[in-house]
Amino acid sequence: MSKIILKAEDLDGYLSAKDLDYLSQMDSLYRHAMVSFNILSTSTAESQKHREEQTLIDLYNRMGSLMQEICAAEPRIQVYSFVSPQETHGEVSRLIAKLRDVNTGRQEFVYYIQRAFELLFTLAFGVSGRTNKNYLIVRTPVTIPVQNFAVHKIPNVDDAVHDTVMCVMLRGALLPSMILSKEIQEYSSTGYITPFALFKIKRDDTKSETTMEYVLDLDHSYFDLAQLDGKHLLFADPMNATGGSLVTVVKYLLEQGVKPASVKFFNVISALKGSLRVVRAIDNITIYTLWMDPSLNERAYIMPGLGDAGDRINGSDEEGHPRDMLRLVADYGTNITGLYRSQLRIIEETVLRRRS
Repeated sequence: MSKIILKAEDLDGYLSAKDLDYLSQMDSLYRHAMVSFNILSTSTAESQKHREEQTLIDLYNRMGSLMQEICAAEPRIQVYSFVSPQETHGEVSRLIAKLRDVNTGRQEFVYYIQRAFELLFTLAFGVSGRTNKNYLIVRTPVTIPVQNFAVHKIPNVDDAVHDTVMCVMLRGALLPSMILSKEIQEYSSTGYITPFALFKIKRDDTKSETTMEYVLDLDHSYFDLAQLDGKHLLFADPMNATGGSLVTVVKYLLEQGVKPASVKFFNVISALKGSLRVVRAIDNITIYTLWMDPSLNERAYIMPGLGDAGDRINGSDEEGHPRDMLRLVADYGTNITGLYRSQLRIIEETVLRRRS
């Protein structure tokens, strides 16, 4: 089996001394926050819980300010809540809170993931700030006294979405990639449907954050190198914890002679460390993330995070029986597959072309 492996120690080699100092400060603040977590989860005294809540609010404000300072010095990390108008922050904060909530079920989780990537599309492609417009003429269901049509102005993003390719890091990123591709299709005046490149990439979760390995399985990946060369490559993943999976894929493509026009990485939540690793390791990349979290635990999960986003979107695989592409798509159900039918058609053609 043909595999490419990247080690965590190689990733950390991209970080600067200043990056490491920032990360150390952030980890120290988060360790203090975990003391408050413990008190809040065990205390029965309301007065003590109230004091600890205030302590936690102060710590989160300090962590937020530090992350804003770090990102202000690195324009390739675009955090929605740091760069968007203040009046939009409440909407995003509530959305992230729903995604984090342990009581949010799978269908509701998928709904909020869809909303999140719609906001990220707006952030990345400047939809709200574009003065140049396209006209969209649609036929309505009203036919009396004659067939009715409606005219709508939409932002002209044709120049930005032209020659883009969706690069999917299977499996957790499949649905987010379809959502982003659908947004491109809907805003394009020509109904442009992105080509897809599918990469079977996973990290070895038997290892710790400092010894992690990222494994790209080429035998179960589906892509055409010629289709990627000179194109704008888009990666959409609900979570960017360590950055290792993205760096593994992009470094492999570069080694094969692919020269992308640009690389964009879309995340609902990104860890500070993962973001810094990505922009230090890859030239010509911009990260667009809805929310930044401060830290990683020893298993390389984002803290406070939202758990395993792939499982919360797709459901869990049976022990020893990981689902293939067809089963994964089938499990989305008719509502999802109907909504993204154009994207699924391209994905199906990509997989079958490789298998033939």
